[in-house]
Amino acid sequence: MNSKPSTSLRGLRTFCIAAKHGSFRTAGEVLFITASAVSHQIKSLEEELGDQLFDRNSRELTLTETGQSLYEAIKPLIEQLDAVANSYKKGIISTSIRISVQPFFASEYFVPRFSEFAAEHPEIDIHVGTSDETAEKHPPDADLSIRLFRSPPSDMESKLLFPLRMVVAGSPEFKKALTVKKKAIVSDFPIIVHETHPKAWAQWSSASGIQLPENSKVIRLDSMIAVVRAAEQGIGAALVPVPLGDLWFKQGSIVKLFTKELVADVGYYLVRKEDVAEDSAVLVLQDWILQHFAESP
Repeated sequence: MNSKPSTSLRGLRTFCIAAKHGSFRTAGEVLFITASAVSHQIKSLEEELGDQLFDRNSRELTLTETGQSLYEAIKPLIEQLDAVANSYKKGIISTSIRISVQPFFASEYFVPRFSEFAAEHPEIDIHVGTSDETAEKHPPDADLSIRLFRSPPSDMESKLLFPLRMVVAGSPEFKKALTVKKKAIVSDFPIIVHETHPKAWAQWSSASGIQLPENSKVIRLDSMIAVVRAAEQGIGAALVPVPLGDLWFKQGSIVKLFTKELVADVGYYLVRKEDVAEDSAVLVLQDWILQHFAESP
């Protein structure tokens, strides 16, 4: 007598992780597969069960009634299976932390210094996510985040690392062609604008007392990495965050055109979810970040 094929444990585990984080992308990062692979596995599970598990018509990924019921039923079973498997493993990473870091901070400042923490704490598995630079919010799937805020979330623990400070920079060749007379720039001076900070150039001009040319060409870009790359190529002058851009200045690919810095009305904050306040690994990473990145008051 033929028996029904058993439901895929992999599909159930993938569903459980996607339901927990409310995101196919995040589930893919946890499982080291693509978001489309997560979607395919869950679609196969839905076809096998004959019912929809996620409401795909809403803007956010939400569970259907069937999906919520299934999640509540299998979540403790999946956790129990993981605990049993981990009890047989020796010498492996035992703790996992998710931290969200804005892209430029991550690539230019956080990751280059992270090898020290990884060497000191091989037992802690860190998942670094780089998400939207413009959103002033702590991603719901992250234990910790380093993000720009005017005011950090009132319902979470937060500590200011340092305010956003920007300095005018360009390529060495661009600086050679720069001419300033009576505190006014009189040479050709195209400016590169980060769309997140559209008023920054006017604010810098006011703070420095340096007058910008009236008809400067404007190049608008939506990421700080693209802004700095454009300045490096001599396309124009850019407002570059310090100390985040220090590696670029040390390499000499860009140079400071003026010494006056613009201190913006936002700052980089370390934010922590309240429900991980007792997690010793999270606190270890938090203390390391504060020690290495927080400026003295």
